[in-house]
Amino acid sequence: MPRSKKFRRARLIVLVLVVLLIAGLGGGAWWGVHTVRSSFPDVTGTVRVAGMTAPVDVKRDDKGIPQLYADTTADLFRAQGYVQAQDRFWEMDVRRHITSGRLSEMFGSGSVETDAFLRTMGWRRVAQQEYDTVLSAETKKNLQAYTDGVNAWLAEHPGGADASLEYALLGVVHSGYRPEQWSPVDSVAWLKAMAWNLSGNLNDEVDRALLSQNFTQDKVDELYPAYPYDRNGTIVQTGSLAADGTYRPAGQTGAAPATGGATAQGRATAAALLKGVTDKMGAMPQLLGPQGQGIGSNSWVVSGEHTITGKPLLANDPHLGPGLPSVWYQMGLHCRTVGPKCGYDVSGFTFAGMPGVVIGHNQNIAWGFTNLGADVTDLYLEKVTGPDTYLRDGQDVRFTTRKETIKVAGGADRTITVRTTVNGPLISDQSSEQQNVGTYAPTGNAAPDRASGYGVALQWTALTPGKTMDAVFELDAAADWTGFRAAAADFAVPAQNLIYADTKGNIGYQAPGVVPVRGKGDGRYPAPGWDSAYDWKKDPVPFKSLPWVYNPPAGYIVTANQAVVDSTYRYSLTTDWEYGTRAKEISDDIAGKIKNGGKISPSDMSSMQLDNTSVMAKTLVPLLLKVKISDPYVREAQDLLKDWNYQQDADSAAAAYYNGVWRALLTLAFGQKLPADMRAEGDCLLVRQKANATLPDDAVGGEVKPVTECGTRKPSQAQPDGGDRWMEVVRQQLAKPDSSWWDYIDSDHIPQHGLNNLLAQSMKNARQDLTAYLGKSVSTWSWGRLHTLTLKETTLGSDDSSLGSGFVHRLLNRGPYRLSGSSAAVNAAGWNAAAGYQVDWIPSMRMVVDLSDFDASRWINVGGESGHTFHGNYNDQTDLWAAGSLLTWAYSAKAVDQGTRHTMTLTAG
Repeated sequence: MPRSKKFRRARLIVLVLVVLLIAGLGGGAWWGVHTVRSSFPDVTGTVRVAGMTAPVDVKRDDKGIPQLYADTTADLFRAQGYVQAQDRFWEMDVRRHITSGRLSEMFGSGSVETDAFLRTMGWRRVAQQEYDTVLSAETKKNLQAYTDGVNAWLAEHPGGADASLEYALLGVVHSGYRPEQWSPVDSVAWLKAMAWNLSGNLNDEVDRALLSQNFTQDKVDELYPAYPYDRNGTIVQTGSLAADGTYRPAGQTGAAPATGGATAQGRATAAALLKGVTDKMGAMPQLLGPQGQGIGSNSWVVSGEHTITGKPLLANDPHLGPGLPSVWYQMGLHCRTVGPKCGYDVSGFTFAGMPGVVIGHNQNIAWGFTNLGADVTDLYLEKVTGPDTYLRDGQDVRFTTRKETIKVAGGADRTITVRTTVNGPLISDQSSEQQNVGTYAPTGNAAPDRASGYGVALQWTALTPGKTMDAVFELDAAADWTGFRAAAADFAVPAQNLIYADTKGNIGYQAPGVVPVRGKGDGRYPAPGWDSAYDWKKDPVPFKSLPWVYNPPAGYIVTANQAVVDSTYRYSLTTDWEYGTRAKEISDDIAGKIKNGGKISPSDMSSMQLDNTSVMAKTLVPLLLKVKISDPYVREAQDLLKDWNYQQDADSAAAAYYNGVWRALLTLAFGQKLPADMRAEGDCLLVRQKANATLPDDAVGGEVKPVTECGTRKPSQAQPDGGDRWMEVVRQQLAKPDSSWWDYIDSDHIPQHGLNNLLAQSMKNARQDLTAYLGKSVSTWSWGRLHTLTLKETTLGSDDSSLGSGFVHRLLNRGPYRLSGSSAAVNAAGWNAAAGYQVDWIPSMRMVVDLSDFDASRWINVGGESGHTFHGNYNDQTDLWAAGSLLTWAYSAKAVDQGTRHTMTLTAG
């Protein structure tokens, strides 16, 4: 039975008191400090660890970043597991419960629906299959050594307050919980979370289907314009494929250095189903930030020919969702002598709970990642003909089924049945409303009759066992371009752009990943699962056919989620590239610096990461300044734009107003016309209605009546979000002053028409919006006051879970921080214009690697190393990161020793 409000209120009071006491803010300050410090890790002295064959030194600097020194590979990864558990075990424990669909065991009934969705996809099952069937023996040894180290720490801290503050809080509401032993598959499963958040165009596929209910195909296409190849270019100049399918870079001969959518009727049926699917995706824990298209990164590498050091410089800043603890964990893994017994000397960024280093450098090479954005997911609309069958080429076929039991802390177990088609698991299956949606889903002659209804199946490359975990260790040990490409060949999911540099002066790029080859259809819309012609082909794009380049003539390579190749490439990697704004800005900056023999310095690389330029403003502001504004109240704000340099600095009033105008423009031109399923919760509009369907002004004519319609989507995933795609949409529509997209309803509910009127209304609305946020006087305005980052504690469950009350979260959050930058700026402090101005994705770390002297490299994280909430290293890098500063990145033994503040030795137990 549901617990009473009185009980829930009492529980909240207890939680708050515990946090206040532990933080030392209440009367029990001594008890609080003692409780907190008892969970902090030992960072000095000698600790016996079971399984160690020789001592391992753990040297930490003032930021708590550990550098590990061992004599054998097994000892090195065993020590990594122990040390990461010291700093982050609570986070690791929560993450493995997410990836295995077991959050309800920790946080109760509020997590059941999320667990059911994750169990349906089967992340943990696939990770187990990878471990059992495809990973190399060497990788399994490394995973087991890491696991032994984690469990050695866990044996010393079996749970409770001495493990972390969060376990003390959890004990208030679920006193019976004790963390179980770590397993190698717990580490492998985290790769599925990476792949989910970087899986390409799944949200776009859903949104196109939703839009198709209200708009013609031409109007939908205007909201997804073609990539501007002529203006923003591609990562590599498109090469050719040899007779055997081997990719040949443009201008290069020989081998590499050794090493259509468903019918309109089908879309209509899909749209009725997909609302429930988007709700499920929106409820997923934001492991790395908002999922899908729009989430990018920057990386670039410059040849020594163009640098002041004479060797390559490599920069990387992946854009992910903000949160605490930091998504990244910095560390070095060093063999005292690199050789057959111990093969690693690597430093960089990794994830807590996973061995190895994901991004960084070793003694020979450096590498960075950005999201390739390949379309590796497809939704299939399945005709369900009965409880056990679905339609396939005119025949009833039986589902593959399995049962999953979800254990719920403080409640009864829940058992679900997962049904799987040849196209993947039926992700719409956990709601009876969605199972029976065919009863009311609109269909046409191309779709089967309704009968038992429809379901939505997910086809995704990450649900097939892959070797990405092998690739991590192979990258860490790679000595040259040959080894780098061999590692890339095993990097199955998520598909990433990999850039490369080595100490010999070479630079390169490789597109890796499992990318499907489709039959009919192009992945832009949900496909009809009842027609096998839409199936994926048995074999994906061969690795040998994927684009690469080595020492290109330009002397530099930029990847910022732009198109990899142009449309002449044989295979379709995706139709939903990012539109290349950041990539063009970076490329132009590099080209300008090296023009006439100029050289780029490491400080130039870091300065480029902080580029706040609004490229779109260069097009839009001149048009805004041409609009005649008679109201002096609005004109005062318009005047801010006259001498603006298009830099979105935190202290800029002009940047604040411009972004307010941009948000208002998007709302008037597009937000008013989008279906409620795509708009943010609470975004209510007076719209026209006809024949049971709410329609935008330009969709269908006829007799209408006004009704109030409110958005239903989670704000962080609502549209129009104002990112790179919307900038391209607006850019193309600006050439059409009479476009129907410029029709809007003003604040008096009167229809208005034309670009000039909409721009004037946008400036008026922005003036009112910013006055409400920042006050009447424009002299007090600044972009940073609007554009704030709050680092939210991400591991205590949702606000409606048994543990994660909103008030407790607010006590543990950090911020707000006033930030420069914006969504499509190189300094990509992203925000969703449909939700507000708050920052929801960021450069999650920054690094600049100097191949002439690794000790001259620089790095910075958001948050800090520690996962212990009140530890000094929990959030000690954020202020530096927000200011654009980088830390010294010690690599050599001498440099590490100079920066060491604490040394601990792990010895045989």
